[in-house]
Formats: sequence, structure tokens, C-alpha cells
Amino acid sequence: MAERFVITGSTLPSGERADLRLEGGVIAEMGSIADAAGATIVDADGLIALPGLVDLHTHLREPGYEQSETVLTGTQAAAAGGFTAVFAMANTFPVADTAGVVEQEASLGRAAGYATVQPIGAVTAGLKGEQLAELGAMARSRANVRVFSDDGSCVFDPLLMRRALEYVKAFDGVIAQHAQEPRLTEGAQMNEGALSGELGLAGWPAVAEESIIARDVLLAEHVGGRLHVCHVSTAGSVEVIRWAKARGIDVTAEVTPHHLLLTEDLVASYDPRYKVNPPLRRAEDVEALRAALADGTLDIVATDHAPHPVEAKESEWDAAANGMVGLESALSVVHAAVVETGLLDWADVARVLSAAPARIGRLAGHGQALAVGAPAEVVLYDPAAASDFALDRLAGRSVNSPYLGRRLPGRVLATFHAGYATMLDGAIRPADEVARLAAEREVERG
Repeated sequence: MAERFVITGSTLPSGERADLRLEGGVIAEMGSIADAAGATIVDADGLIALPGLVDLHTHLREPGYEQSETVLTGTQAAAAGGFTAVFAMANTFPVADTAGVVEQEASLGRAAGYATVQPIGAVTAGLKGEQLAELGAMARSRANVRVFSDDGSCVFDPLLMRRALEYVKAFDGVIAQHAQEPRLTEGAQMNEGALSGELGLAGWPAVAEESIIARDVLLAEHVGGRLHVCHVSTAGSVEVIRWAKARGIDVTAEVTPHHLLLTEDLVASYDPRYKVNPPLRRAEDVEALRAALADGTLDIVATDHAPHPVEAKESEWDAAANGMVGLESALSVVHAAVVETGLLDWADVARVLSAAPARIGRLAGHGQALAVGAPAEVVLYDPAAASDFALDRLAGRSVNSPYLGRRLPGRVLATFHAGYATMLDGAIRPADEVARLAAEREVERG
């Protein structure tokens, strides 16, 4: 029998208090609910109810790199962080560059049941940057792909980038670019600047990001295509995107939680947990990114959740892999970086972590405001539950979090996907229970 819930006393993003009845996969009733007969009551007094979070930039690693993450473990991490939908990047093995691979990923997500898994297709075959992948076939597949990215690599060839931007117009697709000029970043280990010189580490200059963004917004304008810029990390990039938007170019952009909070100073510890691509930047860049998220120049926060096995991170700095896990910590980091600092309120958080990423990715059934008749995609967050971020917060397979031991505000206590609970009372539901509930929901949908 399908689960039914009555959430009592929650605080909506607007600041209003309301009860919510979740039934039949939708929000069936809101306001003051007197009759909770037949439903599980969830006491949400003091908790913020947000629409289920949507991550436009997740690495689930399956197929091919299951030692780091799987669709199951990655979506468990998503549920622990309040995410009800994730867009899975294409750098798997085999690469997600055909209809068959993206359909497999989506199917694994449906079977696991913790979150909607929307595959991202590769822009170029094998991520090699030589010829376009099967963009049309992936768009027409059961996975209904609308976002394409070679993330991890830049689509450096301007002719290929132009053709990709033109091609996806036919089905309202978007090209999500990893902006990194490869010749300017050969051997790069951290942000280029005074500190990289002091530490003796090869620098990753800001201009390597900014120059690709400048080229690509002009290409998008030329062909009338949709461009999305992944993990923006510099103040200069913000200015290029701000200029492009003022010009009317169809460009959107994301910032990661770690680029909103952490700075290059952490690299002085040589702790590989802080090694990421693009690298952690200067404090001035962090301030510019926060301001740009607040004024809408940057549209969304996306995690760039990048799990790695222990041996890939516990090594000397030069040899360590780039990347951080981020699904479980994202909401707390956003809380610390832009809510506690007064730049965003909870309605803004719902926009940048739910509504806008769903809109950019053209993902139906997610990102809608909490209202009667809306899909029952809900997260309950305790803003008062500050704690040291610890291993018990990590629900995925990998533990390469830069926040371990760091004091962070808030905690996700419950996540509801398609009307059933994937997380309750701060604990992930068992996989067999969630898979059964997901299968029941599929049957109800027909």
C-alpha cells in the first residue's frame, strides 16, 4: 500500500507555516490539516520545507567506476542531502554517448528509487573532442536527454562547439561546457597566483576559464543556441556572463558549494581533499561568486559531486585525483555561505537549488513550488542543527569530502520523492523498502 504522510507545522520558503498532506504522489492538501487518519504524521515544527532539490551536475560513476560510486549509492547520497533529482554526467565507462548507455542509467535510477536520475549525454564521441556524439538519438531515447556535456574535458574545438550548439536547438537542448583552455592549464595543480608560487605548484590561471566562456557566449549568440557554463569559479567569469546576459545571449551558469565557501588558502595544507577542478580560488573570487548568485548572474548551485576511492585521494598532492563529494553537504554549505551572510533567503534557496536547475535541464515533475497538486517532492531541513560535519553524514560510497570536521549549519531530516520517504528522522531508508515503493509508484503511474 502506498505511503501517505501529513507533515505538520513546517515553515515554507515564504516564511508561512503550513501542514502538508502527501498522498498519491502529490501534495494533496496544505494549510491547517485536522484529519491525519491513515497517514504517518511527521512533526516539522521548526523545520523548513523546501521543494525537492535538483542537482544539474552529479558524477554517479556507473557504469565503469563502481568502486567510486554507483547509481544506487549516489542517489542514496542525494536523498541524504535533500535531492530528489540528479543529472548524471557522461564521463562513465563506457561513456554516455549513445542511447543505450543513457537509457541504462535512467533505468538504474528508476529501479533504485531514491531520486530521479536524468542522464547527461556526451557532446563528443568518447569525450575525445573529435566528432559529435549521437545527440539526436539520445534526445529521442527513453532517457529524453536534453543536457549534453563533456565535463571533465572542455569542448575546445570552436567548430565542434558551434555545431553542437546548433544541433541541440532542434529539441531545445543545452550544451553544458567545462570551461578550461587546455594549453593554459597543462600540469596545473591549483589556482595560479602568489600562493601557487610560494607552494611550488603549477598554476591554473583564471583566464583559462574566462577565455573559453567568452568564446562560447559569442558562439551561442551567433547560432542562437543554449549554453550552460559549469562550475564558474572566478570573478572575471562572472563579469563575462553578466555582459552576455545583458546582451540577451541565452546563457545560464552554475556555481558549486565549495567555490562559495572554500578558498585557495586551504591548499597550503597539501591535503588532497582540497584538490578540485577548477581549483579553489582567491577570497575575492568567492565574494564575487556569492554576489553573482544573489543578483542572478549565476543561476544555480550545482554540486559537481565527484566521488573517488580512498587510494585516489590519500596520496601526495600531485598524484591525487581532482574532485570532492558534495551531495550530502550542499544545503548546509549554501546555508553557511549565502543564507547566514544575508545574501539569500529560503525562497532564493528553493530557486537556485530546485526550480532553476529543473528549468535549465527541462526536467518535468521537479522544481515546482510547494502547492496543492504539485508533485510530492519535498525536503525537510532543520536550520538550527549546527554540527561538525562527520562521516555519518555521508551516505555514498566515497568519503572525499572537504568538510569533514568542519562546523556547518543545519541538517536534512527527511526527503520525500514521488510521495514516499527516502529519508526519515535523519536516516536513509533501506534499499529494499525504497525499491519496493518506487516499483509501486511506477505501477500507479501506469
